[in-house]
Formats: sequence, C-alpha cells, structure tokens
Amino acid sequence: MDKTEEIRNYLQENSVTYKEVDHDIAPTCELSAELRGESIEIGGKTLLFKDKKGFRLFVISAALQVDSNKVRKILGSQRLRFATEDELMSKCSVVKGALPPFGRPLQDFDLYIDESIFQNEMIAFNAGILTKSFIIKIEDYKKLVKPIICNFSKD
Repeated sequence: MDKTEEIRNYLQENSVTYKEVDHDIAPTCELSAELRGESIEIGGKTLLFKDKKGFRLFVISAALQVDSNKVRKILGSQRLRFATEDELMSKCSVVKGALPPFGRPLQDFDLYIDESIFQNEMIAFNAGILTKSFIIKIEDYKKLVKPIICNFSKD
C-alpha cells in the first residue's frame, strides 16, 4: 500500500472528514498552498530531523521557519541535522516535500508539533506524494496524533 492510500485509509478508519486535492507537482510549501488555493498558514510543514538518538518528526505552520537551536534544546542534543533525501525515502517512502504530518501508527517516529499548527481551523499537507494534498479540521488532527506540543518556530 502506498503512503497516500495509507493516509486515506487511516482518515477513513477514524471517521475523519477530509478534502483531497489533486494538483501539479508542488515540492515547496508555498507552491502547495497556491495550488490548493489555501492560505499558507494552514499548511503543515513536516521535517524529519536526526540526532544521536535517532529520527524525530517536527510539524510547523508552513508560514513559519524552524529555529534549529530551539529544536536542539527540546531534544537535549548538541548535533542535529535534517534527514537526507535517501533517508526520507528509506525511512518514510517519500521524496523531499511530501512527508505527511503523522507519527505513530503511520510512521514510527516521535512527533513534535509547534503550537502554531493549532492556531488554525484546518491543516493541509502533502499526502506522501507531491501531487496530492489532504485538508482536515485541526480538531480531527489533534485526535489522530499524540504529539509533544512545543515552540520551535523562529521569533
């Protein structure tokens, strides 16, 4: 089963109403928002970080940037880097820009969510591929994920 189908099934199994949007290839948050016809603020930018303890997922509003120093403090880690494109493919079966904002049970990672995500009524995200997005209510998203909520956006 591909990542998109896995997400769709997960949403349906949990009785989550969603909007599925097909669009041209969108490798950036800005282009994804434009092609979806939605505000960039509701976009969920998902990043996979690696430190000495392993990989962790971080989700932030696509309108913001991640403060790596804040992430290091949250993780208690001196060294931190983004996952490589090869690691994204081997660990998550996605290309850069297509990583969905879900940890367990869909992806075996701890999930950290910036509080900026919860300032919107909806969250939009690429669905494991660069040509499809899902949009769901933030209340439904909260019920699906068991995140560590923190602040790691640049001031």
